[in-house]
Amino acid sequence: MTIQYTPKVQVNTDKARYTENELLTDYTYENTIVEKQADGTYNVTPTSLDFEFKLDLKTPKTGLLLVGLGGNNGTTLVGSVLANKHNISFETKTGIQQPNYYGSVTQASTVKLGIDSNGRDVYAPFNSLLPLVHPNDFVVGGWDISGLDLASSMRRSQVLQPDLVRKLEPYMKDIVPLPSVYYPDFIAANQNERADNCFNREGKDGEVSTKGKWSHVERIRSDIAEFKQKNDLDKVIVLWTANTERYAELIPGVNDTAENLIKAIKNDHEEVSASTIFAVACILDKIPYINGSPQNTFVPGCIELAETEGSFIGGDDFKSGQTKLKSVLAQFLVDAGIRPVSIASYNHLGNNDGYNLSAPQQFRSKEISKASVVDDMIESNEILYNEKNGNTIDHCIVIKYMKAVGDDKVAMDEYHSELMLGGHNTISIHNICEDSLLATPLIIDLVVMAEFLSRVSYKKKGDAEYESLHSVLSFLSYWLKAPLTRPGYQAINGLNKQRAGLDNFLRMLIGLPTQNELRFEERLQ
Repeated sequence: MTIQYTPKVQVNTDKARYTENELLTDYTYENTIVEKQADGTYNVTPTSLDFEFKLDLKTPKTGLLLVGLGGNNGTTLVGSVLANKHNISFETKTGIQQPNYYGSVTQASTVKLGIDSNGRDVYAPFNSLLPLVHPNDFVVGGWDISGLDLASSMRRSQVLQPDLVRKLEPYMKDIVPLPSVYYPDFIAANQNERADNCFNREGKDGEVSTKGKWSHVERIRSDIAEFKQKNDLDKVIVLWTANTERYAELIPGVNDTAENLIKAIKNDHEEVSASTIFAVACILDKIPYINGSPQNTFVPGCIELAETEGSFIGGDDFKSGQTKLKSVLAQFLVDAGIRPVSIASYNHLGNNDGYNLSAPQQFRSKEISKASVVDDMIESNEILYNEKNGNTIDHCIVIKYMKAVGDDKVAMDEYHSELMLGGHNTISIHNICEDSLLATPLIIDLVVMAEFLSRVSYKKKGDAEYESLHSVLSFLSYWLKAPLTRPGYQAINGLNKQRAGLDNFLRMLIGLPTQNELRFEERLQ
C-alpha cells in the first residue's frame, strides 16, 4: 500500500531517505568507554558503530485499553479526547475555555531544529518531525472493578469543569467498563465497596475467587482480541491506570523466570498480582503494555517473558508533579556542585488514589518509586557523595489522604543542602496541582510514543535483517517515576537527560545530528 507522507521538516541530507512506505536512516552512534585507573585518572576511548534505522510511516488505527477506565485518570482521558475531537468549548468562572492538550509533550511542546541566518534558535512542534498517532483518533475502552458508566464515573471523580461535564455526558453515558479482575490482597481493603464489576466475583458483592488465574489471563486476551476486531483496529495498546497494588514478593521458583511465572499463574500462586496477569496476557499476544502505577508488575519473570516473546513493555508510575520537579531540581543542585543532604516530601490528596494509598502496603509501593528518583544523581558526583562524606541523601516521603481537597493534590518539599565552608541552603516548595489533569497528558504521550517506537526497527551496518527495539521501552522514562530498564542497565532519572534522549532520537531519524549547545557562531572569531 502506498503511504502519502510529506515531511513537514525536510532535512537536506543523504543520511535519511523517504520511500513510499518507510523512512530509512544511516546513523553512526558515537560514545566513549571509560576506565577509571587506581591513581584517579581516566582512560577514555571513543567508539563508533554504524546503524541503519527504518521507520514505518503509516500511522495505524490505534485502540487504547485502560485498566482503570472508570477512575479519575480514565474518565479524564476519555473526556479530554472527546472534548478535543468534537471541539467542545465550555464555560469556566473566568470565561470560555477551548479544549487543548496542554501538558502533553507530543501535542504541546517543541523541539529545537537549529538556528536561522541570524543565529536565533528555531523550534518545530514535537509532532511535526515524524508521523505520530493523534490522540483525537484513539479508540478508547478498558476494564474497571467499578461498573459505573463513564458519565457517572466522571461526575464521581470531580475533576472536570461542570459545564464540560454536562456537555460530555451524552458521549460518555453509554460507555461501560468491561469487568475486571480483582485480587483483594493486593489493593487496600477500602476498595471492596467499589469492586462490583469483577469477573472473578459472584455478583456485585459476593465471594471473590483468586483461583483459575490462567483463565483470567485468557479472559483478558479474549477481551483484547474482541475489542480489536470490533473496532477494526490495526494496533492495541494497554495501559494500567488502576489502583496501586502492594509489592509482590520476589520468590525463587515463582516469579524469577518466564517459565516459573507461567507455572505460578497456572498454579494460582498468591504472589501473582492482577497487574501482572494483565501484563502476561498482553505480552503473549504482543500487545504493548505500560504500567502507570508504582507496584512491581514487571517481576523478573515478566520481563524475561517480554524479551522472549518480543513484546513491548514500559513502566513504572506516572511522573506528573512533585517527582518530575524533583528530577529537575535535584539534578540542578548536584550539577551546580551543591550537596543536597536531605529531601523531605509531603503530599495530601483526596481522590481515590489517595484513599487507596492510605493503606500501608500500597503506600510502600509509592514510597519506593518516589524515593528512587535521585539515585543516579548521587552516583554521578563522587566529589559530593563518597564514603568519607556519606553517599546517601536523607529522603523522607509522606502521603496523607484528605477527602476535602479532592483531586487537588498538595505537595510540599524541602531541599536542605551543604554549601562551601560549612554553609547551608534550604529550598522550600509548595505546589498545588490538579492530579488527573497532569496525569492524563502523560497517558497520551506514553501511548503515542509506545506506538511510534513499535514502528522503528534497526540493523547494524552490513547485517541482513532488521530488528525491533528492545522489549523494555526505556525511551518512555521521561514520563515515569521509576523507569523500567533493560536488565543489567542503570535507570536514568534526570528529566533533562530523558528529554534529550527523546529529542535526539527523533532528530537522528530525520537525518539531523544530535543536539549540542556549542554555539560556535557566537563564540568563535
